[in-house]
Amino acid sequence: MLFNTLEYLVFFIVVLIVAWLLAGHRPVRNLFLLVASFYFYVSNNHWQILLLLLTTTIDYFLCLKMEHERSHKRRKTLLVISLVSNLGVLFYFKYYNFAGASAAAFLSFLGVRMDWVDVNILLPVGISFFTFEALSYTIDVYRGDIKVERRWSRLAFLVSFFPHLIAGPIVRARQFFPQMDEKPRLDLKTLDEALYLIGAGLVKKLVLADMLAIYADAAFNAAGTASQKDLLLGIYAFSFQIFFDFSGYSDIARGSAKLLGFELVVNFLRPYTAASLTEFWRRWHISFSTWLRDYLYIPLGGNKMATRFGVYRNLFLTMLLGGIWHGAAWHFVAWGVLHGLALMVERATGLGTSDAPMAFWRRLPRAILVFHVVTLIWVPFRANNIGDAVTMLRRLFLPDPSCCDTLTNGMAAVIAVTLGAWLWQMLTEYVDLRGRFLALPVPMKAMAYAGVTVAVFVMTSEAPKSFLYFQF
Repeated sequence: MLFNTLEYLVFFIVVLIVAWLLAGHRPVRNLFLLVASFYFYVSNNHWQILLLLLTTTIDYFLCLKMEHERSHKRRKTLLVISLVSNLGVLFYFKYYNFAGASAAAFLSFLGVRMDWVDVNILLPVGISFFTFEALSYTIDVYRGDIKVERRWSRLAFLVSFFPHLIAGPIVRARQFFPQMDEKPRLDLKTLDEALYLIGAGLVKKLVLADMLAIYADAAFNAAGTASQKDLLLGIYAFSFQIFFDFSGYSDIARGSAKLLGFELVVNFLRPYTAASLTEFWRRWHISFSTWLRDYLYIPLGGNKMATRFGVYRNLFLTMLLGGIWHGAAWHFVAWGVLHGLALMVERATGLGTSDAPMAFWRRLPRAILVFHVVTLIWVPFRANNIGDAVTMLRRLFLPDPSCCDTLTNGMAAVIAVTLGAWLWQMLTEYVDLRGRFLALPVPMKAMAYAGVTVAVFVMTSEAPKSFLYFQF
């Protein structure tokens, strides 16, 4: 069930009405939302919900056991069992074929013949997200950061709440459990913000991302034959396609959750205005980057290492895992490696920035440079394979007389959208345009939402397209 379908609209309206009718009965309301979330997942994934239930149940009983253990060694053993079970399921369904095929190729290179048979394992949608959510709960219980949850249904609700289930934001127990105990409220301000988020998310996905996808797909699917002009256009198009697609999903998820009385974390914060790659990762897929920071980078030692090499190693390993998390292919590994190396260089040269406000004249040139570095590194991420990525990057820097040929109307539209979107992010870094829109009189906002509705219907004559991050 996709956010950008009539099916979801009908589902959500029914859930919204029933949920608010049950507003005075929190346990029953939460149980209803849990059942609705299960239906949401089963509607497209059928038997794969068994994996979600399995990992949730294992972690539930392990954490209950962990609560009564006083031995640090035994608590650690229970944590290891949770890690092995969660990551084992993730490895089998997401990485088994990749690992086997890679091993077979390596042995063949050494002269050892190994006939690898691809068993065609179906990747469960959202498995990377709900696995990391389950792990964060278990690790937090082990550390003593949160109390163990004694009711299975509450833990299952945390992991499977349908707005964030498929593609995040990744939710932490310490943020979500308290909201389950509060009386839900929906005032006019929250309603206004929720409608804005959902409207913005639909425009990002249906009007902008799906349009840019046409040019991005054309370039990346013809890596060796497309002209340099088309390659450049496709690369810039993808840079904003993935932003609009993923941040659009996050906006709809947050807006849907707000209407139900829950607050999800902000997942994107004008990432293409970042003045360094370090800052980019504080602004891009924030729930994921903070997960890596809290559960991998800091436990490895973070910045508190005896030598610079130790810090560089931690940065590299964290981004390497980030690349592998996104997909079972070498081009995702390359994407993680490149970001790891770039962060190492940035740390070594002192070019990283803090979260302190930066004057426009200082941010602008640095943001332009960082945006282009990030855009180039998106090439291996989007490429069909590592060979296509190398081909595209090599051809970008070769002379091409046709590069300055006349642009078509479609190409001009892509340039306008990508340039306009970048300038919009830079402008909103210093001007609260969202706040100003929400402060407008109701009739003016109603006209704006009507215009959004018309634009969505005009731009979406084809069948709804899945969100990019569903494949991860």
